Amino acid sequence: MVDCDYCGESFDGEDSYLDHLADDHDGELGAIDQRRVDSRKSDDESGISLMALAVAIGAAIAVGATLYLSFFSGGGGDGVSPDGIESESLKDSGDSETLSSVEEFESEGSEHVSEGQNIDYERSPPLSGPHYDRPTEGGFYEESQSAGNIVHSLEHGAVVIYYDEGALNESSRTSLQEFAATHTGTWRSVIVLPNPNENPESDFVLTAWRNRMYMDSYDAQTVYEFLSEFIGRGPENPVR
Repeated sequence: MVDCDYCGESFDGEDSYLDHLADDHDGELGAIDQRRVDSRKSDDESGISLMALAVAIGAAIAVGATLYLSFFSGGGGDGVSPDGIESESLKDSGDSETLSSVEEFESEGSEHVSEGQNIDYERSPPLSGPHYDRPTEGGFYEESQSAGNIVHSLEHGAVVIYYDEGALNESSRTSLQEFAATHTGTWRSVIVLPNPNENPESDFVLTAWRNRMYMDSYDAQTVYEFLSEFIGRGPENPVR
């Protein structure tokens, strides 16, 4: 019998266990388990697999949605399409020169507190500290979210990107939406939301657990490098 490290369910053999990981824990797997699942898929494939076909269809839909937003939005954007880097596979680490301005801070703690309890974070937006039991789900948000839930997501390995609403145009909005749609899962999500500060120190703020980077103007390549360095590497359950 093989026991699942993620949910405790038992399986008669290795193949059925790997199929379970692929079907029920996609986005949660550590690097070793992901390689085992990928190897299992490769053994079963002949020609173009159904999985590859599904990925291709999903990519085509994403590209179509991006083109639709860019062409039909009429939102007063600058006419620059997203760089196309949003759906690319991440590197093992980000470019050190691009990330030279990343600031790393001491942890403010990681204990859970009751939902709604007031938490006084040393920094805003917060980078660590006490937090609520429920993490914020990945996605693009039009309204601010509770810092107590956001910090739990950071602990899970999420990258949280804050934008100044006055600096957001149709191009940067679409790019950030694509990053959020590409990177999902409990342990490696992208969360995009308005900066909670009335006078943000930068148009865009990239955050991960204990780390922060200011980005004065939107650049998809910089976001990609930051994700390559930090996403999925939270202290609770690093999956990369």
